[in-house]
Amino acid sequence: MTSGAPRPITFLSDFGWDDEFVGVVHGVIATLAPMCRVIDLNHRVPRGDVRSGALTLLRGIQYMPPGVLLAVVDPGVGTSRRAVVVETPWGYMVGPDNGLLSPAVALVGGATRAFSVENPDVMLPARGRTFEGRDRFAPAAAVLAAGEADPHELGPQVDPHALEPLLLPLSDVSDGHVEGQAWWVDTFGNVQTNISPEDLEEAGMSQGQDVAVRVGLMKYRVPWVGSYAEVAEGRPLMHIDSVGLMALAVRGGRADEHFTLGAGTSVVITS
Repeated sequence: MTSGAPRPITFLSDFGWDDEFVGVVHGVIATLAPMCRVIDLNHRVPRGDVRSGALTLLRGIQYMPPGVLLAVVDPGVGTSRRAVVVETPWGYMVGPDNGLLSPAVALVGGATRAFSVENPDVMLPARGRTFEGRDRFAPAAAVLAAGEADPHELGPQVDPHALEPLLLPLSDVSDGHVEGQAWWVDTFGNVQTNISPEDLEEAGMSQGQDVAVRVGLMKYRVPWVGSYAEVAEGRPLMHIDSVGLMALAVRGGRADEHFTLGAGTSVVITS
């Protein structure tokens, strides 16, 4: 065992707030690592939606203090999928090996080492395998954050290149035309796409002009603006969002309803 300064734990899950699951995981961490702060990034990831969880991590990890990430969106719980610790330049990432961690790992510089969490000494005893967030992932995150274990003490080392990837769709750029996808609809109804401002500029578009947005069979004329205040109340707009991607919005309204789209919907922008 090793010692070191306590590290913060960033915690994401699809547990929601209607049951005791989030609180129980907090309790396990507080018992094993009482000096470690826990930051709740999001617990309303849609149930079992690995892609949404991965995108949430991708948006949020750069703003989290280096330390330990505990991420549990695990529709394969109880199967042969591995529970892993991934060592990165940012810190340790703990979660299921189902692609959930892979975009965040890539964003912070890639994996330096990876380990499969198999040591029963760092797990809570349980007769069933339905709550590995409590029994396997939380103890692993806690002992790493507290500096009470090195990752090799949690289980055997595995090849980082063998970790499950998550392939995210790329935008397609041509002259005057960018085809992408709606990635995320936030609480306010704003729709983030996988299209960057550089994609639009490469296609010959620029901020300050109106662009055509096609969703399915519907086509809309929308201004590309710098802020909501540049359009009237209730009017649609396109802007660069907080993580640097193009988003559709409606001032004082919901873009998902205005454009009738959700995560995964094709979005085509033309000049």
